[in-house]
Amino acid sequence: MQKITPMLWFDDQADGAADHYVSVFSKCPGSNRGESKVLDVSRYGEAGPGPAGSVMVVRFQLEGEEFTALNGGPQQFAFSEAISFVINCETQEEVDYFWSALTQGGEEGPCGWLKDRFGLSWQVVPTEMEKMLNDPDQHKAQRAMKAMLGMKKLDLAELRRAFEGEPAESKKVPARPR
Repeated sequence: MQKITPMLWFDDQADGAADHYVSVFSKCPGSNRGESKVLDVSRYGEAGPGPAGSVMVVRFQLEGEEFTALNGGPQQFAFSEAISFVINCETQEEVDYFWSALTQGGEEGPCGWLKDRFGLSWQVVPTEMEKMLNDPDQHKAQRAMKAMLGMKKLDLAELRRAFEGEPAESKKVPARPR
């Protein structure tokens, strides 16, 4: 069992959220990621506070990392961008996949951030981005940062072009035939 496990509070959607996240992470194309699955489900008993037999806690795994989702009932608790989960993607295909899967019913944000349909914040980031931003050549790093700040879903090809100091794809002018 891992030492620290994120606990996510839902009014009554813990099982639906866990199933959704497991499905998204299990279906990532071309990925050698860790296992994603529901580990166990606990139900409320006669003592409550939820209705007897209803889902209380779902323990699940994403990429081998354990999470817990609680149906705690309606409270004044809500997810915010103050906490987010980063998905490190090796390829643009992974970025595209997770972005599409997690924004369905949710909303896009700036710089690779999004909120899913449950209001949980995620960052979908190509692993190469960290290398660019930490490059010793600060001119390259700042060009990549500037490009990233203008994006919603991160575009690895555009980030690479900016990093290398090449013009953006849409701004390239085709050569005239001679």
